[in-house]
Amino acid sequence: MKIKDTVHLHWYKHVLVLILIILCFATSANATGADFGKVFSNSEQVRIFLSKLIHPDFSYMPSLIEPLIKTLKMSILGTILGVLLAIPFSFLATTIVTKNPILTGIVRFFLNVIRTVPNMLLAAILVSMVGIGEATGVLTLTIFTFGLTAQLFYESIETIDTSALEACESVGANKLKTAVWAVWPQMIPSIVSYAFYALEINVRSSTVLGYVGAGGIGVILNTSLGLFKYDRVSLVILMIFVIVMIVDGLSEFIRRKIA
Repeated sequence: MKIKDTVHLHWYKHVLVLILIILCFATSANATGADFGKVFSNSEQVRIFLSKLIHPDFSYMPSLIEPLIKTLKMSILGTILGVLLAIPFSFLATTIVTKNPILTGIVRFFLNVIRTVPNMLLAAILVSMVGIGEATGVLTLTIFTFGLTAQLFYESIETIDTSALEACESVGANKLKTAVWAVWPQMIPSIVSYAFYALEINVRSSTVLGYVGAGGIGVILNTSLGLFKYDRVSLVILMIFVIVMIVDGLSEFIRRKIA
């Protein structure tokens, strides 16, 4: 093989793309007023921040146990309630079960509205309505989990084997019995998998919800950032990382058992 067969002769196209990217980047920075010189001129503050962040204050760990437990309770309860609400709505959100495109369209529109509201905005609204505390965090995570898992569930329903549905319908089973005996058994692995996926997301989300007074370890994180206690911030991040890893491992173990 000759070298001309291995060397890409259209290198100028890549150079042109690179130039266009640089121009777009420079134009965007100019339009938004971004000054990247300040990033490099403030390198000392970056060094101080990173030096504290990479040295977690493990002596502060006992103070995090109770908030961490509250965060886990919020995440688990919000996930369970959200999944329980999502299951019946996911059945209504597919014509495979309802045979009614109008009803399915209405339910899907409702689910789209739920998913449109960001977590932080939803938490802020609920704090103004319910008040500050863990109950607000649970409500926020429940609504978020409901919108997320309902879509995942009804998309899974649309990929199931329809031969079981046809068998139930051929013997005169109504829609409820068809859903229970033909759809539900095929949905169990997906429901378990997506429930753990939602739990992982909720553990991380519940940390952020503390910024709007939804309780949990997020309050500690917000306070530590406000007091520039970056060593405590890194400890909180580390503990959340460990919890997420545990949930991920448990999810994989259970999925293997039910597969």
